[in-house]
Amino acid sequence: MVQTPSKTLSLEEFMKLKETKPASEYIDGQIIHKPMPQGKHSAIRGELITAINAVLKPKRIARAFSELRCTFGGISIVPDVSVFLNERIPRSETGEVANTFSLSPDWVIEILSPDQSQTKVTKKILHCLKYDTQMGWLIDPEERSIFVFKPKQQPEVFEEPADLLPAPCFADELRLTIGNLFDWLLE
Repeated sequence: MVQTPSKTLSLEEFMKLKETKPASEYIDGQIIHKPMPQGKHSAIRGELITAINAVLKPKRIARAFSELRCTFGGISIVPDVSVFLNERIPRSETGEVANTFSLSPDWVIEILSPDQSQTKVTKKILHCLKYDTQMGWLIDPEERSIFVFKPKQQPEVFEEPADLLPAPCFADELRLTIGNLFDWLLE
């Protein structure tokens, strides 16, 4: 849902607004409310973050975050899953994960909700790719398909249960098929 404020807000003004639940995003001068995650969306997101972190986090390669606000390139978005290389994770002076992420994820993953525009979500992924994101996934639980986006390449679609999903080179040890991912909906 798009909210049109009575006056146009700048990104800086948007960032001063109180957070909403579910989150709001700032894209092209508009405030867009993300839909409330439903069952399929939540199940896939939770399992996917666990699977990614099980492979990458112990080796201190990268870390997956859920619903993390990322502000860069004139927008402020809250991807379903954001994966950051360890050396790119913003840190506080004490070495803890910072609260503010003013950069694009290395890997962005969106899970389409039933009332969400595939076009708007695709535009968000394409914007990330312009700002050094290595790969984007758009997961469509209803169609049981995943679109994979890479910089300056045509998107690929994966639909067969045996299809091995491509991951960014830093996550090449992640061996996940379409069947693995959508079987999480049966557990």
